[in-house]
Amino acid sequence: MKVLHLDTNHPLLIEKLAAAGFTNDTDYSSSKDEVEAKIAGYDGIIIRSRFRIDDQFLRKATNLKFIGRVGAGLENIDVDTAKELGVKLFNAPEGNRNAVGEHALGMLLSLFNKLNSADKEVRNGIWHREENRGIELDGRTVGIIGYGNMGKAFAKKLKGFNVEVICYDIVGGVGDDNARQVGILEFKKNADVVSLHTPQTAETLQMVNKEFIDSFYNPFWFLNTARGKSVVTADLVEALKSGKILGAGLDVLEYEKSSFENLFTEEMPEALKYLINAENVLLTPHVAGWTVESKEKLAQTIVDKITKEFS
Repeated sequence: MKVLHLDTNHPLLIEKLAAAGFTNDTDYSSSKDEVEAKIAGYDGIIIRSRFRIDDQFLRKATNLKFIGRVGAGLENIDVDTAKELGVKLFNAPEGNRNAVGEHALGMLLSLFNKLNSADKEVRNGIWHREENRGIELDGRTVGIIGYGNMGKAFAKKLKGFNVEVICYDIVGGVGDDNARQVGILEFKKNADVVSLHTPQTAETLQMVNKEFIDSFYNPFWFLNTARGKSVVTADLVEALKSGKILGAGLDVLEYEKSSFENLFTEEMPEALKYLINAENVLLTPHVAGWTVESKEKLAQTIVDKITKEFS
């Protein structure tokens, strides 16, 4: 079987597929149209987020049997057309879930203890102790929206902090020893921290908006290591200004390009300007699942799934 790799990944992916008998070609620079023109010659595709594999592309890939997406989500693939054409889809949320869980916890602790702003001040010769007095996680309720691989990994990291962890998910029966599943009303009544771990779907686009935020009983801290387009940034900023959201840790932004490789900054939106300058906001460039270890684990997960199906 011939496989076309469209993004660079950990070298073990190509090495182990080759060892399993697959023929591997790479094309990291051609345009989508150029790849589309030759894709009929391949049985498999390996991609991260370089471009969207849409209906037209899939119908040109007349011999395609599988797509391996080296990441958690499948939003850059037309899943319905792939299913119609019998193309197997493999993603790897197992590969970077631990990294995401650790990153979310790091963001939360940094926000609670004002580590980011305090570090900047000390570097500039400012020694403000009272102004940098933190708060403790102990005794609070952490709410997780989306209790799949990522949400479960974050809940696991919270063990030992003496917090109550609750989760909300559209799928029933996903709660476990690390988080108690609750209905949305109980979730909104009790959460001190809200951490988003949902995939990008039609239902989650712009899910965190003014109506959603205002429906919470109490002010809360907000974390998003999921997808930027699940949040209406202007509404988030309004809530930060009013105090309904006490602080935010954002690894993803509404303004990211679909490849996740660049940030839209041709005309910086006012909401983004606010986030950049806010001391109670922590920003990272979509790297929650982007560790040295996760790069290898993501590749290994894809190899395992492909070889199990086709070897």
